Amino acid sequence: MFNIVSKTFQFGDQTVTLETGKVARQATGAVIVTMGGSQVLATVVGKKTAAPGADFFPLTVNYQEKTYAAGKIPGGFFKREGRPTEKETLVSRLIDRPIRPLFPSGFKNEVQVICTVISATKDEDPDVAAMIGASAALAISGIPFHGPIGAARVGFDPENGYILNPDAKQLETSLLDMVVAGTESAVLMVESEAKQLTEDQMLGAVLYGHEAMQGAIQAINELKAEAGKPVWEWQPEPENETLVKAIADAFTAGITDAYQISDKMQRYDALGQLLEQAKQQFVSEESGVTSDDVKGVFAKLEKKVVRNRVLDGQPRIDGRDSKTVRPIAIETGVLPKAHGSALFTRGETQALVVTTLGAVRDSQMIEGLEGSKKEAFMFHYNFPPFCVGETGFMSGPKRREIGHGKLAKRGVQAVMPSEEEFPYAIRVVSEITESNGSSSMASVCGSSLAMMDAGVPLTAPVAGIAMGLIKDGERFSVITDILGDEDHLGDMDFKVAGTDKGVTALQMDIKIQGINEEIMEIALNQALEARLHILGEMNKVLATARPNVSENAPSMATMKVDSDKIRDVIGKGGATIRSITEESGASVDIDDDGNIRIYGEDADSRDKAIELIQRITAEAEVGKLYMGKVARIVDFGAFVTILPGKDGLVHISQISSDRVEDISEYLSEGQDVLVKVMDLDARGRIKLSIKEVTDEEKEAFAAS
Repeated sequence: MFNIVSKTFQFGDQTVTLETGKVARQATGAVIVTMGGSQVLATVVGKKTAAPGADFFPLTVNYQEKTYAAGKIPGGFFKREGRPTEKETLVSRLIDRPIRPLFPSGFKNEVQVICTVISATKDEDPDVAAMIGASAALAISGIPFHGPIGAARVGFDPENGYILNPDAKQLETSLLDMVVAGTESAVLMVESEAKQLTEDQMLGAVLYGHEAMQGAIQAINELKAEAGKPVWEWQPEPENETLVKAIADAFTAGITDAYQISDKMQRYDALGQLLEQAKQQFVSEESGVTSDDVKGVFAKLEKKVVRNRVLDGQPRIDGRDSKTVRPIAIETGVLPKAHGSALFTRGETQALVVTTLGAVRDSQMIEGLEGSKKEAFMFHYNFPPFCVGETGFMSGPKRREIGHGKLAKRGVQAVMPSEEEFPYAIRVVSEITESNGSSSMASVCGSSLAMMDAGVPLTAPVAGIAMGLIKDGERFSVITDILGDEDHLGDMDFKVAGTDKGVTALQMDIKIQGINEEIMEIALNQALEARLHILGEMNKVLATARPNVSENAPSMATMKVDSDKIRDVIGKGGATIRSITEESGASVDIDDDGNIRIYGEDADSRDKAIELIQRITAEAEVGKLYMGKVARIVDFGAFVTILPGKDGLVHISQISSDRVEDISEYLSEGQDVLVKVMDLDARGRIKLSIKEVTDEEKEAFAAS
């Protein structure tokens, strides 16, 4: 019934098995990857014909984690998986980025890749298994694909060096979490977070990962040889050479001039006018030339002009050379009511970044296959359509926004204080208000400044820069601080964030094969030079965190009480802690060890909550004066409340120096009275005195 083909290979400490022919046999290609304790079903479906008039490659990648994979039932009312989580979105992008450039140019058939986690453990991330599975499913599908690719996760330990596919425990102490993907001959994608590693260490990790993944590529090729379907007979549509030459002759000079206009919107206007002229001149029903034909040829001519100018050593679009960073303008504290804010502008890219501080209880709860956890540091990136001069539908964050926000968060994660050092929940929002290249790196710079403006004690400022590449044969040029057009028309998007000591995040996407160690090394060194320049500009404005948190931020204090006092602070059904919050306006968090965190609306609110808690937890001290309230009159004296929940007895003989016959002549219930603690017996009973309080003590107490 089944024609099962499987291949097994050793991948670091894990055994990986690729199996096809048993599950999802109606898909164009399907492979189950078993890697350690994780299993991923990777399927590919491709249409044999392209959609009429398609002007882009419709590739869709979906990664999904089923909760049954970890033996769990989903939360929520419906008890089933809903919209993709942030993790699922990020892994979908992780799979998409290295495979997309390997489809042939001009291929417009719809392709969908779905990777489903069907079995999982808490100790292993199934993302690398999903990447290998997607590659294997494409390889056996027969769809035109210049693969396969491999993938590997790389960690780094100073004593033991690089670690292949580290588990969750190893990643806790690792200085690096890097995912590398590539073909047999070249690296195509890098995604990483590091704790200030050097450029050489980062490059070494990339090369280590690329070498390690060769076993996966070999196994996929063996699977393809035995179980692969015939490759589709597909050829790109032939170019209209006559039209290509005619448009080049007529518009090369105009496009060259337009790409020397440094202002983005003016340049786009000029190019738009040239395109309309080309359409008017060459679109013809008689010759069969459509508007889309002219648009496609014109776009290729634009790419050729820009690339040749860079490779010939001529000035770039905005007149810069290959290593110059655009002009930078920085302001902090731009929003008076925000806890921390910064406006970071680099050329025509601008980010308004805002930091908000809250109680630790405001941390985000994240649920995954590995379990639930609280995330006290949140980073959100928004890219509204106006930032590129366009209109658009406003909805929730798209994949690109989630990915850019995660990259920016990785950039600053290494310098964040621990929760013990700075017990706040921190939310950073980067609003991109202008965009022309590398808004994610502007978000890194802006977030570093905004958090320091809010008083978050970062261990060091962080800056980020985006590098590009133009390569034609043996000729290449690495360019610093790329524009949007250079990203679109170039061959590499290489983003590096870090401090003056080392790299904190690195992301690389390659659109061609043939990126070698020399090019990556040049890019890293140029990025270091640019990063240090940007850090220098940032330090002129704000080099370290402000000594105190913003006046608008919650005023925080910590205190500790004995564990046997916790129930007193909380009260029956939480009544006491609620009353503290209501009376002071502060929020109060207390843990099982008696550690209390108080977040007041302001200093007065914080101090009021501290005072109320101290009253509840305080112990009576012999010889100390207290302003108490008479709780009850009895024949032999009066009980006076001196602390919440603590009453002491004033014996009738201790009320006055004179002999007291009728207590009601001296005291009444509810009366405030100044008393002194005379004794505490072994059972904790408090003996008080009114008559022993001297006039001098009364004056001193009133003054205090």
